[in-house]
Amino acid sequence: MRHRTGIALLVLLALTLAACASGRKNSGLGVRVLDCVVVQREREASGQGGARYDGTGNHYLVFETREGEATARYRFQVTRQQWFRFVEGSRVRITLNNNILQDIRPNE
Repeated sequence: MRHRTGIALLVLLALTLAACASGRKNSGLGVRVLDCVVVQREREASGQGGARYDGTGNHYLVFETREGEATARYRFQVTRQQWFRFVEGSRVRITLNNNILQDIRPNE
């Protein structure tokens, strides 16, 4: 009886691990590097909709890029320094990890 229970538990464990592994494979987009153009800069004043209360507010950049035949737009929160550095029309290379902005660099 113990032998059958042990085998059943091992089979169940193997099936569970296989399901978890296959779910992880499709759940994320992974790391992507995109060549983009800054098309818009946005700023929320301090105290608005989740903005920080340190007097600087939240800063956002809107990027546009080509993905296949489509044009894609991304909007990410950035630091104040990045917001001032990358003005509209700037060509940049952004690194995304599962659609989370990791890095912005000039692309000249």
